[in-house]
Amino acid sequence: MTNTPKTAESSVAQAADNAAEEATGRRVRILSARSAGILALVLAAVVFAIDQGTKYLVVTQMQLGERITVIDGLLWWYSIRNSGAAFSMGENVTWVFTLVMVAAAAVVLYLLRRTRALSWTLALGGLLGGICGNLFDRLFREPGFGSGHVVDFISVPNFAIFNIADSAICVCMAFIVLLNFKGLNLNGTRVQARADETPADEAPADGAPAGDKSTK
Repeated sequence: MTNTPKTAESSVAQAADNAAEEATGRRVRILSARSAGILALVLAAVVFAIDQGTKYLVVTQMQLGERITVIDGLLWWYSIRNSGAAFSMGENVTWVFTLVMVAAAAVVLYLLRRTRALSWTLALGGLLGGICGNLFDRLFREPGFGSGHVVDFISVPNFAIFNIADSAICVCMAFIVLLNFKGLNLNGTRVQARADETPADEAPADGAPAGDKSTK
């Protein structure tokens, strides 16, 4: 009798389910250092590839400034180049954003060396992929090294035009906030309440010594 190997789709789905369980506090899946590192880098590579692939299509198939309706009134492909941050802020200091992204990537890589929890691995891996996607644009796109313009093309009403890397960064940062809110550490342990904190219903009455449980 032979075991049927899991497909890639089922493995990814299982990882997502496990991460969801960790985020809701039901279970924590602990990975080895090697497994966590490989999973994070694979996820980062997938995000990076999707981001750069979609940008390649925009650059080669659309004219700069061209707008294509996807869902009327809700979603458009709008080919622009952004030298600044969100909402085109800081357009004259592109190199600053390049340095910030290099520093951010270094911090994420440092945190990944300490990460063992599956949910943190997925969050940081996706975040690294998003950062590298936009960093690639800054380094290698026109007008020059370190000051390249980011390719943005996803347009929705009353919001900045963005790309896949931006989406990955925002989703993963929201996930990271949730993990911190749940008190889950990088290594899979949970933040414990301070030992010296006494619940209100166990606090001694005024004038009674602490720990006195005598009754009349």
